[in-house]
Amino acid sequence: MTAPLRAEVTLEIPFHDVDVMGIVWHGHYVKYLEIARTALMRKAGLDIPEMTATGCGWPIVTCELKYISPLRYAQRVRIEAVLEEYEQRLKIAYVLRDADTGQKTTKATTAQIAVDMATGEVCFETPASMVTAIERARE
Repeated sequence: MTAPLRAEVTLEIPFHDVDVMGIVWHGHYVKYLEIARTALMRKAGLDIPEMTATGCGWPIVTCELKYISPLRYAQRVRIEAVLEEYEQRLKIAYVLRDADTGQKTTKATTAQIAVDMATGEVCFETPASMVTAIERARE
């Protein structure tokens, strides 16, 4: 069985992402997921230009986050993204961990669907060129 496509990024929490207590504002977590998602899709050669070249846009239709412990200013965080589904939608699971201790801080999932950019209609299958690129990257 072929392993799922996965990517990992590490970042340091910047000052402009925290509140007066030095804790990351909850809305910034989505930005961190996006950074990891971009790294994941790039592993398959599917950055934004390649994905839109299929004629489809890829809106997020669900985003779920479970906050386990807060991220803080200057903390180094490792974000792992794993592509769980890709034939009808892109479903990605994320785990955020303290980069130094390995302690899990957050779990999340996102789902994106293909939308035909010319018609605005939902596509019920991922374009074949993207499926091929993902499967090649999984080998």
